[in-house]
Amino acid sequence: MLVTGTGETVPAIRPDYPEPLWIQAVNLIRGEIDSGVLKPGMRLPPERELCTQLNISRVTLRKALGKLVDDRVLSSSHGRGWYVSSASVGKEWPNSLESFSETAARMALTASSTVLRAQSAPATLDEAEELSIAPGTPLFHLERIRRLNDVPIAIDATRLPLSLAPDLVDTDFSEASLYERLAAAGVQPARADAIIEARGADAAIAKALGVEVAAPVLMMRQLVLDADDRPLFVSSITYAGDRYRLRTYFSRSRS
Repeated sequence: MLVTGTGETVPAIRPDYPEPLWIQAVNLIRGEIDSGVLKPGMRLPPERELCTQLNISRVTLRKALGKLVDDRVLSSSHGRGWYVSSASVGKEWPNSLESFSETAARMALTASSTVLRAQSAPATLDEAEELSIAPGTPLFHLERIRRLNDVPIAIDATRLPLSLAPDLVDTDFSEASLYERLAAAGVQPARADAIIEARGADAAIAKALGVEVAAPVLMMRQLVLDADDRPLFVSSITYAGDRYRLRTYFSRSRS
C-alpha cells in the first residue's frame, strides 16, 4: 500500500498485471493526484519509502517519476524530493491578457499573494520614458509573491502612475486584484507587449519561490497599454520554470 502525505493508503503495484511496473506506478500516482488525495504542492514520500511500499526498485520508481515530471504532473527539487505540480497537465497561461486572479479562476484554483512592497515613489528618468510620463511623477510600486493553492508561482513587480487609481496605496493586495482595482477606477488594460527570457534563480528569487539557487526561472517583462495605446503600467514577473507554461500560436502570412 502507498502511504500518502495525508496518511491515507492506496492499492500497491501488482507484479502479476500485464502492464510494466513503472507504468503501473505512473498510473497509480496520477490517479491519486486526479482524485485529490495528492494535492498541488504536496511532497511525495521519500524514494526509499515509495520503493518499499510499492515493492519496486529505485530504477523503476525513478522511471515512473521521470515520466510524471515530463508530463508536468510532478516537479523535482534536488535534495528536497518530488512535489505535485501546482497545476495539472493542460492548464496553461493563455496568450490573451488576463490577470493572475482571472487565470486562477479559470484553472479552478485559489489565488493569493504575499505583499513585499506597496508604496509610492517618484519616477526615475528610465521609468518616466517607458511610461510616457514626466520624471518625478508619483509611481505606485507593487511587488508580490503570487500563489496558486498556496504554491508560490511567481514574483510580480508592477509600477504604474498613482494618478490612475490614487486609492491603491490603501488597498490590501494580499487578496485584492490589481486589475479589479484599476477597473473600478475606470482603467481598462487592452493589450501588453511582453518579452520572456530564461534565467537562473538568484538567492532571493530561490527563497521566495521555494526553488534551488540557479534553478531555471522565466522572466517576463510586460508593458501594458490601454485601447488608445497609452502605457498604463510595467510589470516584471519571474515564474518558477517548472510551474509556468504559456500557450500561444503562430500564423504564416500569405503573400
